[in-house]
Amino acid sequence: MALDGIAISNIIDELKTKLLGGRVDKIYQPENDEIIISVRSLGKAYKLLITANASHPRLHLTEKNKSNPTQAPLFCMVLRKHLSSGKITDITQPNFERIINIHIESINELGDYSTKKLIVEIMGKHSNIILTDENDTILDSAKHISHEKSSVREVLPGKPYLPPPSDKINTLLLNEENFKISVNNKKTKKLQNLIYESYNGISPSFASEICFRANLDSSNNVSSASENDLKKLYSEFKNIVENIKERKFSPEAIYSEKNKLVDFSPMEMSQYGTLKKRKFSSISDLLEFFYTEKDVQYRINQKSQDLKKIINHNIERCVKKKDIQSKTLKEISNRDKLRLYGELITANVYSVPKGANTFTTQNFYDENLSQITIPLDPTLTPSENAQKYFKQYNKEKRTFTALQTQIKQNNEELEYLEGILTSVQTSADEQDIKEIRQELYEQGFIKKLKKSKGKTKPIKSKPLHYISSDGFNIYVGKNNHQNDTLTLKLAKNNDIWLHTKQIPGSHVIVVSEGKEIPDTTLNEAALLAAFYSKGKNSALVPVDYTRKKFVKKPSGAKPGMVIYETNKTAYITPTEEDVSKIKKAED
Repeated sequence: MALDGIAISNIIDELKTKLLGGRVDKIYQPENDEIIISVRSLGKAYKLLITANASHPRLHLTEKNKSNPTQAPLFCMVLRKHLSSGKITDITQPNFERIINIHIESINELGDYSTKKLIVEIMGKHSNIILTDENDTILDSAKHISHEKSSVREVLPGKPYLPPPSDKINTLLLNEENFKISVNNKKTKKLQNLIYESYNGISPSFASEICFRANLDSSNNVSSASENDLKKLYSEFKNIVENIKERKFSPEAIYSEKNKLVDFSPMEMSQYGTLKKRKFSSISDLLEFFYTEKDVQYRINQKSQDLKKIINHNIERCVKKKDIQSKTLKEISNRDKLRLYGELITANVYSVPKGANTFTTQNFYDENLSQITIPLDPTLTPSENAQKYFKQYNKEKRTFTALQTQIKQNNEELEYLEGILTSVQTSADEQDIKEIRQELYEQGFIKKLKKSKGKTKPIKSKPLHYISSDGFNIYVGKNNHQNDTLTLKLAKNNDIWLHTKQIPGSHVIVVSEGKEIPDTTLNEAALLAAFYSKGKNSALVPVDYTRKKFVKKPSGAKPGMVIYETNKTAYITPTEEDVSKIKKAED
């Protein structure tokens, strides 16, 4: 569900209760489109997260700590200048739009009190965070929108702030008269569209919920609805509006039949029937829970785009090289015949007529002593023709020998690149991306690393940690550095090592602690190995497993590359639902 006007109304209700009268303590900008404001209110410290990223724009109270740049961005400095120590005097939602105005009173440069507005626009890719003065003049914004980018309105310092244009009705002003007008204007539309296209702040999902509560099919046309149908629709819509006015919210998360988080709502959603739901005490807790994974994945995707491009470029290069190598092998596959021609000409050098184009002789290397015709260069003597064949044979022989080494190196590089691409795709946080970037730099695929300002702590690998249903610790490497550390340094000889067979993926270790590993634990470990691999969306993925003592790293091998023996193979079909049932340790 989108963060619509109803959810924002719930958020404002919570923020008013906790932040009104509070003082702005600190302001941070961990991302270009994200700020965190620390507020002291009623003897407590709160952190308000505001993000305008295109995929998951939102604002809510947060408990999470985020790393910040050592040097504050310009927008952050402007916010600090105007809002630090300011008092939050009001929080409003104009016209029930997806807009939040946070009014903050502070002392200006002249020593007078003035009220600034921090305006948060939750509008998908057009989301923004805008600071205005008491005259609604823009002081700065997270995203600058020039006339070239938008002919509708500019969002630039010094320009007057103009709200996004809208011809919809304020949902809180719903009455029978404007509902009838909306019905007349939307007769060709579906019932669901009638609601969310006519009234501000109503998402398609909640419009569908209103139809469901009225026992109407949301996809039916307005023109086909009877007068009684429209009365029921209006009545249910009115009930929702009254609940909003009376602040009757009940935040909940909704799960699919496969126990996957699929939606959220600030109110109970009847349309999901018997699907599992989880209630939350506040909308902030719900949004933090719902968006944490999605937001992390969005940030990871954003920060790994260049890595994927580099890796895919090198994979393409290796594939092209492999193609050329295969063609070259095919071209020199008859090199032994060149030596045979040379030897047969040498054996019959006095019988070969000068200036001939061909020479037919008995092939004494063939047990049937068959006749063979050898092509000749008429401009060369028989001896020179023989030397020509020997020279060509030796050249192709050297090419074949060199190709064996090149093919081995290219195949290893291709395997390595496919493995590291899988690591990027399964990364769980930004630290994983940093480690992969460092590894690609060390391996020569990246020429230069961006230097961090100030002192940076060394990267520490931390594999995923699960606990099997039998109580055994299972560790999963998330990248090659982690794989090497896990397999070569942390694992003991009798621990069980698992990896997908000839498929890029994570190293998985089951810590035995001197005990026999039950089949249940082995199966769960194999499931994790298959899930955290390139084969995660395939059926019957082969997973090899053996004692760690049988796993070795060849001298000079790339990170994450090992050889092993005395293994067995399990065949696993991984699913997200099955993986979610394995307990994740709280490290």
